[in-house]
Amino acid sequence: MGSTADFIGDIQILLNALISKPPPDNAIESLSLMVQENAVKYPGDTALVCEDEIVTWLSLNERANRVARVLKDQGITRGDCVSLFMQNRIEFVVQVVAICKLGAIAGLINTNLNRQQLVHCINLVESKKCIFGEELTDSINEVRDELSLRDGEDYLFVNDSGDSPPPNWSISIDSCNSQIEAANHPETATVTIGSIAFYIFTSGTTGLPKAAIVSHRRMFTGAKLSSDGLLRLKRFDRVYNCLPLYHGTSLIIGLAAAFNAGAATVIRRRLSVSAFWDDLRKYQCTCFVYIGEFIRYLMNQPPQKNDRDNSVRSIVGNGLRPDIWMAFKERFDIQRIGEFYAASEANGGFANVFNKDCTVGLGIAPVKIVQFDVATDEIVRDAQGHCIEVPDGDPGLLLIEVTAKSKYDGYTDQEASDRKIIQHAFVENDMYFNTGDIMKTIDVGFAFGQTHYQFVDRVGDTFRWKSENVSTNEVGEIINGHQDVTFSNVYGVEIPGTDGRAGMAALVFRNGVDSSEIDLEGLSTHIIRNLPSYARPIFIRVLKNLPTTTTMKLQKNELREQAFHLDKVEQELLVLAPGAKIYRKLDSDFYDQIMRREVAF
Repeated sequence: MGSTADFIGDIQILLNALISKPPPDNAIESLSLMVQENAVKYPGDTALVCEDEIVTWLSLNERANRVARVLKDQGITRGDCVSLFMQNRIEFVVQVVAICKLGAIAGLINTNLNRQQLVHCINLVESKKCIFGEELTDSINEVRDELSLRDGEDYLFVNDSGDSPPPNWSISIDSCNSQIEAANHPETATVTIGSIAFYIFTSGTTGLPKAAIVSHRRMFTGAKLSSDGLLRLKRFDRVYNCLPLYHGTSLIIGLAAAFNAGAATVIRRRLSVSAFWDDLRKYQCTCFVYIGEFIRYLMNQPPQKNDRDNSVRSIVGNGLRPDIWMAFKERFDIQRIGEFYAASEANGGFANVFNKDCTVGLGIAPVKIVQFDVATDEIVRDAQGHCIEVPDGDPGLLLIEVTAKSKYDGYTDQEASDRKIIQHAFVENDMYFNTGDIMKTIDVGFAFGQTHYQFVDRVGDTFRWKSENVSTNEVGEIINGHQDVTFSNVYGVEIPGTDGRAGMAALVFRNGVDSSEIDLEGLSTHIIRNLPSYARPIFIRVLKNLPTTTTMKLQKNELREQAFHLDKVEQELLVLAPGAKIYRKLDSDFYDQIMRREVAF
């Protein structure tokens, strides 16, 4: 593994991070400029591969320039937001780069969203245009009447399979149209590192999705750390990326990291566990981007004789749990695991640059771990009202200090941004970002005298399922919109053999009736139609009334603990089985299958 060279590299990267002076906000740096420079340095090198289509750096730059030309002709200029609603494919990358070419902002819409959430996200960021893929035409068409966009002008259609023509309310846009000028745009040379590159949507802890502001600086910081410190990318590496590109992990830690090194990215629309390793071998990938959940999926596959027969050297991602870390690393012969911790709206994080096992690594901003009362969902404070740090090794709530080097960009919603900040936490006028996550320090042996950290769990009204953060309040509000529902209490529960927490809802039906007296098919349709798959409660608990605290807050602790376990719950339990369209009663046979890990949620 070249341990001496690796260690020296680790030290150099750490020193650079600690002593380097951040460039001023008016420095000229952007995602699109990075592509433009690669097109000059490596014009014939492969930049992207997807479904056997290969795109060079020169071609990527020219295609992005053509799209930018169309956007410019449509009146898009610096600071405008253009929503992008498209599955993982080469055109997604082309469109993002094109938007950034003009100093505009790409609003990256989750492709699982529909109806209320889709309308909210597009309108929230005041989109001037919406670029959508052929594959998502129906979803856009359903909500056109509720969007602040004009038919025939503001909807830009991008071809996919070619089976469906552009709808008459859209304009077709073709990045391969040689009739459109492909020269570089002067605006690209004026885009500053302090300007906004993307809006990445996150459920947060309350309400509908919020738009986290991602500047080019934040993008560059994450991309360079991933490229240089975690993956150790070189020009001829190939990074396999099957995570959704509307997420920061895939876009910044994966795609932009490859851009930083001039390396190639192999894009897949979505994860296929059965095709994963064959894909890596076919495309000779040396790295890939992960989330912990799909690592567990890979580990659940029967061992194969050729498991170690792959060209993967290093991987980067988050959520790889300690219980499968070593087994995965050894089974597939992985040299470096670049586990990191970050959030779209956060002002700092952690990175495992020393390649230590079972850790998210070192902090890249000043942090504190403080006492937190999970039962009351509150920070514990001393007599002076200050936060209390936990002893080394004890779990607590992670706070990240806001400093000149760890700026907090927040959300487009200033009120939502302010709610994430804690002031006067330890001394007068200090400011800390509340991550809402439980962390602890761990001992990994000598590592340049730096403290390493490990993720423990999430707190508050958000749980994580299928790599998505789910807002319980948002889900509850939508379920409450059904005529048969009086109250709902949504929370996350653990299912054996899965990562994160699945959704569960305790419901009180009108007049306190049970499921036999309501339109269960209608309720099921309402939930499936209005919530993306990852946010739909898998289990429903039918209650006569909802337990609340003395201050009328919904109690969740006991509900979480009892979850869907038949021996702990006296009331009726319903389940939405994988692939099912209607909730049905949870019986002991199906419950036993779940507990034996025989059900693939």
